[in-house]
Amino acid sequence: MRATRTVETLDEVDPGDHVCQLLDVTDDVMVRSRAFVADGALFGDKVLIVSPSAQVSPDAVALVLDPTRLDEPLLAVVRREAASAESEGYRSLRVLNHVTAEAADLSAERLLRSELELEEFAADSGAAVVCAYQRAHWDDALLEQLRCVHPHHLGTRPLSPSFQLYRAGRSGWTVKGIVDTDGALAFSAILLTLLRQATTVRLLCHTLDFFDAAGMSALADAARALPDRKIVLEGTNETVRLAWELSGFADPSIPVVMTP
Repeated sequence: MRATRTVETLDEVDPGDHVCQLLDVTDDVMVRSRAFVADGALFGDKVLIVSPSAQVSPDAVALVLDPTRLDEPLLAVVRREAASAESEGYRSLRVLNHVTAEAADLSAERLLRSELELEEFAADSGAAVVCAYQRAHWDDALLEQLRCVHPHHLGTRPLSPSFQLYRAGRSGWTVKGIVDTDGALAFSAILLTLLRQATTVRLLCHTLDFFDAAGMSALADAARALPDRKIVLEGTNETVRLAWELSGFADPSIPVVMTP
C-alpha cells in the first residue's frame, strides 16, 4: 500500500513514488537530480527526462524529450514509454519531469490535471516519477495545489497546507491530514479537476483527521458546481460526519455522500 513520506535524497525514490522536488531558481535540475537518473542503470529502469533544457552527459542512458515539441499529451508519452520499457526488459520506467512555466504553457487547471494524471499513472504502473519545480517561477497558490497531489516530497516540507490527496491503487483517492483554511482553496481546485474527469469521485478518508468550516465549504462548493457528479467520502470519522451535518451541508441538493 502506498503511503506518504519525505525522502532526504532522490536515491531513496522507490517504484510507484511520485515525488515533488522544489528547486531554487539558481539550481540546475540535472545536477540536483543526478542520483535519480543514474539509479536507472543501477536498478535496470528505463529513464525518461522531460525538460526543455536538459543537458545529459554522453554516457547517460536516457531518453530526453522537449515538452514544447510534443505533439501529444504527456500522459500518452509516459504510458507508451512504460509499455515499451516492459517489452524491452527493463524493470520499470522512471520519469524526471522538469516543469517550467514556459514549457508548460498550461492553465492552472490543466497543469493540476496533468499532475493528477501522473499521480494515477505512478500508482497504477509502478513507475517512479519526480516532478521538479523552481519556486520563483510559480505562483505560490498554484504551487501549493501541485504539492498537495504529490504523496512524496524531497527534503523538509513546509506544514501548510496540511493535507495530501493521492491515488489509492485503482480504488479511489486517499485524503490525509486536515483540510483547513490554509488548504481549502487547493482542495476545491483538486476536487473540481477530478469531478470534470469522472461522474463519481471516491475519496478514502480513513486518514483524514478533520475539515474546518472552510474545508467543508470547499467540499460543498465543488459538489454544487457540478451537480450531475457525485463525491463519495468513505471511512470518515464520527467527528467529520457530525460537523458536516451540524453545519447544514447534509442536504440532498449537495451531491456528497459520507460513510464510516
